Amino acid sequence: MASRSSDPEQPSLSSLGKVGKSSGEIDDAQVPLVNGERHYDSYSVVSAVLPFLFPALGGLLYGYDIGATSCATISVESATSSGTTWYDLSSVDIGLITSGSLYGALIGSVLAFNVADFLGRRRELIVASVLYLVGALVTALAPDLVVMVIGRFVFGIGIGLSMHAAPMYIAETAPSQIRGQLISLKEFFIVLGMVAGYTLGSLLVDTVSGWRYMYGASTPIAIVMGIGMWWLPASPRWLLLCAIQGKGTMQDLRETAICCLCRLRGEGIGDSAPEQVEEMLGELSYVGEEKEAGLAEMFQGKCLKALIIGGGLVLFQQITGQPSVLYYAASILESAGFSAASDATRVSILLGLLKLIMTGVAVVVVDRVGRRPLLLGGVSVMVISLFLLGSYYTFLDNAPVMAVVALLLYVGCYQLSFGPIGWLMISEIFPLRLRGRGLSIAVLINFGANAIVTFSFSPLKALLGSGPLFFIFGVIAIISLAFIYFIVPETKGLSLEEIEAKLL
Repeated sequence: MASRSSDPEQPSLSSLGKVGKSSGEIDDAQVPLVNGERHYDSYSVVSAVLPFLFPALGGLLYGYDIGATSCATISVESATSSGTTWYDLSSVDIGLITSGSLYGALIGSVLAFNVADFLGRRRELIVASVLYLVGALVTALAPDLVVMVIGRFVFGIGIGLSMHAAPMYIAETAPSQIRGQLISLKEFFIVLGMVAGYTLGSLLVDTVSGWRYMYGASTPIAIVMGIGMWWLPASPRWLLLCAIQGKGTMQDLRETAICCLCRLRGEGIGDSAPEQVEEMLGELSYVGEEKEAGLAEMFQGKCLKALIIGGGLVLFQQITGQPSVLYYAASILESAGFSAASDATRVSILLGLLKLIMTGVAVVVVDRVGRRPLLLGGVSVMVISLFLLGSYYTFLDNAPVMAVVALLLYVGCYQLSFGPIGWLMISEIFPLRLRGRGLSIAVLINFGANAIVTFSFSPLKALLGSGPLFFIFGVIAIISLAFIYFIVPETKGLSLEEIEAKLL
């Protein structure tokens, strides 16, 4: 159990874009804390687990879909194990199966922009779990390709809504001192899902109609997620936002927020729930949350700053070459003499385990070390790795061990930096009344950039060659390093209201 205490040694941080300073330096002229002193939340560890676990199952299902689909596409076009009469699929057909969920996720992100603040975080996650369930069942039971692609699309809409609402719900309900760990742990669940998908897929790939079992296996998790979110309370911050914007009776919503906070914190909160709710209300009023967000306001003032920070991070997360590096993983390992690398599925499982371990390290240290050090350190090593890979494919092709080291360093440091911290920052940085729409734009940028990188990789590889492509990714990673140093602030230890008041 954590206790409420002030932290007089916590430094205040400079605001975005302060000339002559990096975004993480201390500014002596900074405004004081919102309420004059910082309090840490009281909470029971046991009670903090479930408000994280059920939203994180949405991330688990997203990762599982990535892993399972890589094996399902092999199964569905096999003459012996497909179990269908329409197994003779073209490359376009396979592309539709593979990217159907990505298209759905893009649509889900657009939908989230319009419905997020109306539904609230909890109900949005319930809708996402229903879409996961329906999409998985339609895909698994599909009588033909068209129905299968529709199922993939519906599942993808669930991904878009879940990846939008889950980090918000976790950020708004988690105690501030472990918020970074819990949101980063959601990335751990995504990677865990990928490893589970690769593993189960490799076991079922030679089974008749194995692809149906691969997709059907996600239905129990979707049901658990839906029931869990139905049981969990609404976000107290979302309830208070509704209260100060006049979307209900102030007294009723305040009392509901107190009850929700008590459920979220457990016995550890004691009698301090009403006081904490009043502090939240005061801080929300202080930072001007009374007005409802309009579309034009998304690109003005505080939200524009938050959009630059969050949107920039998730953009660089996708365009610094991760899909391309993973594409070459099997050939790099095989050239170094690893015979198991001839099996792409085994390579995916091995790299997935490395990603899992490194994400676990990030989860453990993010609230101790901070966001900026992990980003700056991890991306710096990524830059070195990309230039080493570029050199390997250009003029050092007799040094496969160096390429293997660069590959492992890149994958590991990505999971220490962009992997978890990108999702963490976009869940923290947006002002509350703009958070739903702001985060939907960030998620849309993430999935959109993912789609562009995925579809442009093969043409760029054919046009430029492998070596120059990695050098280009290395230059982009250097630009991202400058962006992090000068633009991205440190949010460690700050409440969401303090982040808005002090950093935007």
